[in-house]
Amino acid sequence: MKRFALLFSLLVFGFTSIQAQKYFTRDGKVTFSSDTPIEKIEAHNQKATCVLNAADGRMEFAILIKAFQFEKALMQEHFNENYMESGTYPKATFKGQISNIEAIDFSKDGNYEVTVAGDMTIHGVTQAVSTTGNILVKDGKLSADATFETKPGDYDIKIPAVVRKNIAEIVQVTVAVDLAPFNK
Repeated sequence: MKRFALLFSLLVFGFTSIQAQKYFTRDGKVTFSSDTPIEKIEAHNQKATCVLNAADGRMEFAILIKAFQFEKALMQEHFNENYMESGTYPKATFKGQISNIEAIDFSKDGNYEVTVAGDMTIHGVTQAVSTTGNILVKDGKLSADATFETKPGDYDIKIPAVVRKNIAEIVQVTVAVDLAPFNK
């Protein structure tokens, strides 16, 4: 009987550890801003999906392009139809790795600086990207954030000459996610 109890405890503990190694959200926030002397453009998306495997540092994001919200409806329409062609390219993705995953103690509250590198696909074009970010561990939950810059031209996003001065060549992107343990 003692052996059974010990075996059962090990299995439950092991299963719980495996389950807790993945974190997930469907409510991640992604903001981008383009700031020029002529115009400031900002859009917010609160429907980003993210999965983080704490065991090996693999991280994936998926973002529906049409979920970006703009202050002006016309900006949103132009963004989706003319620039991002969201009917053809409905989502952006990131598949990468936290290179210093061993520096994070997921069992201990704390703020950890991380380096993330991987492939980002936007508008059907994939580019290697790397940035730093932060992961906050608190009460078994994670919050992660990062800010980086990207160029629309790197993703074959065409900006018409008539509005080229209104849109920055370099766009700032901010990502913030609250991740909870993934339980199937």
